[in-house]
Parts: sequence; structure tokens; C-alpha cells
Amino acid sequence: MKEVTFPISRDDVVGLSERLDEPKWLREKRLEAWELAESLPMPTTKDEPWRRTDLRRVDWTQANHLVNPNGSVSIGQVPTELYRPLIGDRQGGLLVFVDGKLVYTECSEELDAKGVVFTDLSTAWRDHRELVEQTFMTQAVKPDEGKFAALHAALWTHGVFLYVPAGVEVEQPLHSVEYTTGDDLTSTHILAVLENGASATYLHESVSPDRREQAVHMGATELLVGDEANLHYVGLQNWNESTVNISHQRGRVERGGQLDWVSGEMGTRFSKVFQTLDLDGDDSSGRISGLYFTHGRQHLDIDTQQNHRALRTTSDLLYKGVLKEKSHTVWQGMILVEPGAQRTDGFQANRNLMLDSGARADSIPGLEIEADDVRCTHAATAGRIDDTELFYLQSRGIPCDVATKLIVDGFFDPVMQRIPYEGVRERLAMSIDEKLER
Repeated sequence: MKEVTFPISRDDVVGLSERLDEPKWLREKRLEAWELAESLPMPTTKDEPWRRTDLRRVDWTQANHLVNPNGSVSIGQVPTELYRPLIGDRQGGLLVFVDGKLVYTECSEELDAKGVVFTDLSTAWRDHRELVEQTFMTQAVKPDEGKFAALHAALWTHGVFLYVPAGVEVEQPLHSVEYTTGDDLTSTHILAVLENGASATYLHESVSPDRREQAVHMGATELLVGDEANLHYVGLQNWNESTVNISHQRGRVERGGQLDWVSGEMGTRFSKVFQTLDLDGDDSSGRISGLYFTHGRQHLDIDTQQNHRALRTTSDLLYKGVLKEKSHTVWQGMILVEPGAQRTDGFQANRNLMLDSGARADSIPGLEIEADDVRCTHAATAGRIDDTELFYLQSRGIPCDVATKLIVDGFFDPVMQRIPYEGVRERLAMSIDEKLER
């Protein structure tokens, strides 16, 4: 197979900046990132994080056009169920993007009065430069993390900026939706900043309708949680099965802060996700609850890292996945406890249920402990449906497909119980049912 080359040029970076009408200083930031990206090698299967995910399987020649939405895109193209409230009855704010263009924005006057910023990233760079400049790819996801992180810093096409001032509680949830209809390259950036003592609940969804042409998405998510702050973040990904997705996601939690992070990975044909939790402050905590369901020849690779850097920190990660047909999943997890991070409590588990003999799940947990007063455990399992369970249900007159659904629902239930939002659970259950029916 040929060596992987990325088909975007410096001129494309300049052209993107010009289309977004960016000031010179912002364009220079993009070009600095581009130069870094050019200097970094494309990952190969010789690199440990990519050993089970081969980028040569992607047709990169189809990634040679950055999204450039025309004037006709509108919220009317987005199915209404995607932007209805999933958490509670009302939303404090809603942003909707179609093909990288913001087509709808809403933020309550109450939040504006409290100093909360919930807007698209381009507007945030213009109206809140100091806030964005201090946090955009400087503390969480950084351009030098690898080729695709640097490419994202140079090529981000749209995104969301959430800022909650110190001590402010955002009672109504915030919601953003990106809906992509074409096959152009998109690069979404989510940046959420909660100052000390702040709290918020934020849901972001990524969806695209079925189509045959390959599309490429390069995303980044940055969640910065201050002292004693509390962020509930839900990220639901349901790109179509012609999409290639490469994403860097990182949450950082300061002293006494809490991050409750829910991830649903349902779509794409080929996906690599780096998800990192940094517990930087004493008594900080983070919980990650994830689920995925793959079928056909889908390939999903999730690389998680739980970094304990302070005293009395707690992390709890649970990912559960169901696989059908010839799909392949990879989960690589690591709990790192740095020297001096005493009284750490870290847990990670990955459970996989394979519905067909051709499916494959690679599950690789890991611990790196450099402190001596800790409690860290991990677990990983992969197996098929118990024939005895299936026989028992069928012997009670339950058809095979219904029995399988009952077993799958029961398998996912421990993750579902960790999600305190009925609407989110319903959305995920709908995606699971669709997968089972295919």
C-alpha cells in the first residue's frame, strides 16, 4: 500500500481564513499550526497508538476540499428531532450548523445577563478574543500532540465556544448540533471553559445523512473545568458510514472540580478517537460513560487516558460496545498516577458483546502507577451472546430477534443507568434499535 499523504496545501489554509473573513493575526496562528503539521510525520502502524488502525485504508484523495457552504443551507435541512431538547423541557441555548455554517443561534437573555458566552467559534474569536486566545489549544488539546492535532489547529472550519464565569450556575442545558450533508472535509472545535465554582450541562451532536461518497472529519474537544466547578458534557456522534473521523478530546479538572462525560459513538466507517481526562487539582474527579455499536465493516478505535496528577483524585471509566458482522473495535485504556498523586482512586472497564463470529474486539487496559497509596483497577471482556440465555428466552415464546434485543438492552443498561438524562438515553436507544434492525 502507498504512503499516506494529506492533500491539503498552505493555499487552502489561507483560502479558508479569507472565506471566514479572519484578521491577519488569526490567519498567522493557522499558518503556524500548518508549518507544524508539515513537520510532523503521518502516523503509521509502527506507532503504538495506531498499531491496530491503518490510515492507508482511507482514500485521502477525497479529502482535498474544505467545506465551503453555499448560501442556501438552512436549519430546514436538519431533522427537527435533532435539535429538540434532550435534557429537560427547555434549553438555555441552541446552536445549529449545516455543512460548517451556523444557521441558527439562540441564547437566553438570563444567561447573557450573567456573562455566559455560548456562541460559534468564529464569533467568539472576534468578540471575546482574550478569553479564546488564553484557552484555544493552549491547555487541553495542543497542536504538537500529533499530525492531526496540528492539522486541526490549521484547518478548523467551525465550532462552539462556551464560557461560564466564576460562581455562575447554568440551570438550563445548552445544545449544539452539526449536520453535514456533503463529502467535503470538516473540522469542528468544541471549547468549553468553566471558571471556579461554575456549573453547566452541555450536549453536542454530530450527524450526517446516508450517502456513498467518503467524507473526512477532524475534530477537537476541549473541556476546562475550574476549581469546584461542575460540568456535565454529552457528545453523541452518528456520522454516516462513509465518514472518516479522527478526533482529539481532552478534559482538564482543577481542585475539587467534577466532570461527568458521556460519549456515544455510533457512526462512521473508520474512526480514531483520543479521549483524555486530566485530574490536575486535589480532590478533583471525572467520570466517563461510553457506548458504541458497530456493524458491517465499521472500524472504531478509542484511545483513553486517565491522568491523576494531584491528591485524592477519582476517575471512573466504563465503555460498553456491541459488534455485528465483520466490524472491528479497538479500545486502549491507560490509568496514569504521577508521583505524589497519593490516595488516587482510578477505575476503567471495557466490555464487548459480539453478535457474529466475524466481529473482532481488541481491548487493552493498562496501569502506570508512580505513587504507593492508591487504588486502581481495570477490567476488559469480550464474548458472544450466551446460547443458554437465548434458548431460555425463545423457550418462553420470545422470537429470536426480540430475545437478542432484550439481551443487548440488558448489556448496555449499566452505562444507560450512568446517564441521568432521559432524552439522551432515548436517543441512544433509538440508535441501538436501528443497528439491530440492519
